[in-house]
Amino acid sequence: MSSTVTFFPSTILLLLEEAALDAWWRRVSRRWRSGVFSCWRLEESRPWRPKYQGFLPISFVPGYNEDWGYRTTPQKYSSQNFANKAARQHQGRVLGGGSTVNAMYHVRGNRRDYDYWAALGNPGWDYNSVLPYFIKSEDYRGDLGETAAYHGRGGPIGVTPAPLTPLTKAYIQGGMELGYNYVDYNGPEQIGFSQATFNIRDGVRSSVVEEYLKPASSRPNLHILHGANVLQIVFEDKRATGVKFLYKGKVIEVGARREVILSAGSIASPKLLMLSGVGPRYHLQHHQIPVVVDLPGVGQNVHDHVEVLGLSWTTDERVSFSSLFDTFGPSSILQYKLSRKGLLGTAPLNFLNAWVKVRPEGDPMWPDIQVFFNSATFAYDKGTLNPALWGLDMRVTFLTHFSPLRRNITNTRAEIYGREGFTIRPIILRPKSRGTITLRSKNPDDYPVIDPQLLSHPEDVKTLVEGVKFALRLGNTSVFANTFKAKFFDKPLPDCAGEWYGSDAYWECFVRHMTTTFYHITGSCKMAPPSDPFGVVDHKLRVRGVAGLRVIDFSVLPAVVSGNSHAPTVMIAEKGSDLIKEDWSR
Repeated sequence: MSSTVTFFPSTILLLLEEAALDAWWRRVSRRWRSGVFSCWRLEESRPWRPKYQGFLPISFVPGYNEDWGYRTTPQKYSSQNFANKAARQHQGRVLGGGSTVNAMYHVRGNRRDYDYWAALGNPGWDYNSVLPYFIKSEDYRGDLGETAAYHGRGGPIGVTPAPLTPLTKAYIQGGMELGYNYVDYNGPEQIGFSQATFNIRDGVRSSVVEEYLKPASSRPNLHILHGANVLQIVFEDKRATGVKFLYKGKVIEVGARREVILSAGSIASPKLLMLSGVGPRYHLQHHQIPVVVDLPGVGQNVHDHVEVLGLSWTTDERVSFSSLFDTFGPSSILQYKLSRKGLLGTAPLNFLNAWVKVRPEGDPMWPDIQVFFNSATFAYDKGTLNPALWGLDMRVTFLTHFSPLRRNITNTRAEIYGREGFTIRPIILRPKSRGTITLRSKNPDDYPVIDPQLLSHPEDVKTLVEGVKFALRLGNTSVFANTFKAKFFDKPLPDCAGEWYGSDAYWECFVRHMTTTFYHITGSCKMAPPSDPFGVVDHKLRVRGVAGLRVIDFSVLPAVVSGNSHAPTVMIAEKGSDLIKEDWSR
């Protein structure tokens, strides 16, 4: 059954959010007014991220309905110890998407990331051009100090530095022992060790929905529809004129007089473009989808940060698993209720980051590894959460390596099962491997085929091997050994038993078995100049070959940034709203 919905004359645009579940549509007055500008900022900031108070990111709870449950195809070069050799791709299936389910890290990336975008032929996306949008969106709650010019006060998104603990102080001291400085990673330079900052304000998650949508939710020109399955974008003569979606058993079409804004994320945005006839001709024809425009780059250039799991140290002090019980103890709950402070008012597990350069090639101030630290060993929970969280093969990873059921049970030199300790996870920041997102069928209910081809480029493996070596040097610094009696869990991975332990060949094997994505998938709707045959949007985020359609989300990155995805996505949304206003004000 199909029907057409007609709204008031000022209803001119439909915004898609996170593919199938939430359709967002808005009315915008024909005459620009300041209130309408705010509505643009609200909606192009993408309704991803509602308020969610919780100790762990909700995506950390296996099988939770607020995650789409995406998986990659079986990977040939990575993730060999994961179930079906596939990696998870967490995406928020909830009002607010990513900021509802993420770990709340506020990381902008490196200034050279954005200068590189501009050098590729995308004017207006260099660091000096995007910095004002980072500042505009930020309400920094820490001491500004020497980097005050790089931070904002009073913006929508709360940004709060995490309190330092003895363990995180040791991490920073370990970095200094290796010759690195203490830096503000959202300041002028990123190389070094840093105090983590999170999207938290007064002990509560600061999400895009909470900070952008909620204040404007009662406006008459904003409409929110839940439970709608978006089917396709409607075109007439290569102009986007509206959207079809399924709602309560009916196919409904909503018209857009000026533009349709697609903000469905790096997986669903290319899927919806292809379902609508915008994508590689041969692929659309294969699925019997009428071609609106042949756009070869849709679903190409797919890449993600890749992290190495399983590098853990045990300690003699309580720093990880048992401290979770402290977090939920009566005193912590009372403290949080009274002051919004304490263990419940910050991020869990003493998360911390550093950015380092481990390969000699290229700019020495452009890091190639993000060093992620958390205060838990990889088997601190005795296999109750970690296997399901990461998608690890329980049999291979825990029963034969981390648990006391392993054959080599007499080796207790660094017993890890259920022990206190910490883990260091090296993450490649600028991978060269590229993959694809393609349609499984023309049925909108079918998940797309996600094949990032992780570690298919040999240089990525070399970089991660060097990242592992750096992690070992860091975890074995004197501050950890002397203060916490830290011991590295050095039992060889069974699948790599044929390689000499500690050699480059061994660590390459380890990397190929113990790597997964860091959930920052991007590039599937690449921003590029006309000279790039695989570009999807131009520097104003307009889709090539059609009119009245933009993509404004994390999928447009030509190359992933050197850090987490939330802050850059908000920046893209803020800048995207200005690009729209510029075009409409003419």
